[in-house]
Amino acid sequence: MPDFPDIETDGDVMTESDTRLEKPPLYKVILHNDDFTTMEFVVFVLTHVFLRDAAESFAIMLKVHHEGIGIAGVYSFEVANMKAEKAMNLARAQEYPLLCTVEEE
Repeated sequence: MPDFPDIETDGDVMTESDTRLEKPPLYKVILHNDDFTTMEFVVFVLTHVFLRDAAESFAIMLKVHHEGIGIAGVYSFEVANMKAEKAMNLARAQEYPLLCTVEEE
């Protein structure tokens, strides 16, 4: 018969670790106002890229229009960059100079 170690009496005791994981920092995607991108296109981007409902998209678009900037959403770094790039690529395809920036929250 093979000689297996006795689990009950042999070896070290494992203890629960006190290691805590920190949440990754979040980043906000900011839309900037310009004189050429239409309000309708900004609402389209907010609904299709940032998955906002129509009322929310309209409110954010008005904030961008009146205050110069508006927050489209808050995400992890990779997601924020991807959504900002997607929004600007859609704008470039329609020949709009829409600017999206990413800042740490």
